Amino acid sequence: MNLSKVLSLVFFLVAIGLGYLLWKGVDDVVEEEKRIALIEAAIIEKLQMLRDANLAFQASNGRYANDWNELKTFIQTGKIWLIQKKETTKILDYGAEETTVTYDTLGSVAVIDSLFNERKYPNFNLDALATVPGSGGKQFEFFASKVERNSYEVSVFEIRDPAPINPNRRLNNNEKALKVGSRTDASTEGNWK
Repeated sequence: MNLSKVLSLVFFLVAIGLGYLLWKGVDDVVEEEKRIALIEAAIIEKLQMLRDANLAFQASNGRYANDWNELKTFIQTGKIWLIQKKETTKILDYGAEETTVTYDTLGSVAVIDSLFNERKYPNFNLDALATVPGSGGKQFEFFASKVERNSYEVSVFEIRDPAPINPNRRLNNNEKALKVGSRTDASTEGNWK
């Protein structure tokens, strides 16, 4: 074998090696993005469930839950009252209308059966609801308070991922971490929309 054939073989092997490393690097990035997307989808689903529970808590108690234990107790033992509203309108002699509204309590249903029934969430686990997926056991951060808006006190809440796995969400002290609600506005939306 002469020198040109040896060098051609070496360069060919180096080119194959570099091609593999390039492919592997791109493939690793794609797989990591898929993994992050799957974990964030699970986090969003849990945040939506926690929001629904906190809204039910607020409807029953007039305020949002301050922490997970308070919300968990409500989910386990709380009830959602079923109320029927009837409106009757009567036309008075001079043509005006008089509307009478009556409310009737029909009964109640357990919060856990109403919000987290087996049909909607077949693998629901209350004990794991506050645990952030992919975090190694960390729990969501809870915040509830009242803020003043246009001379009115408004209840606000925020439930937030304390340690995002997405590097873009970790920037500026987790400023873009997945969360639902707001500490300053009466919003119940998530920041993933």
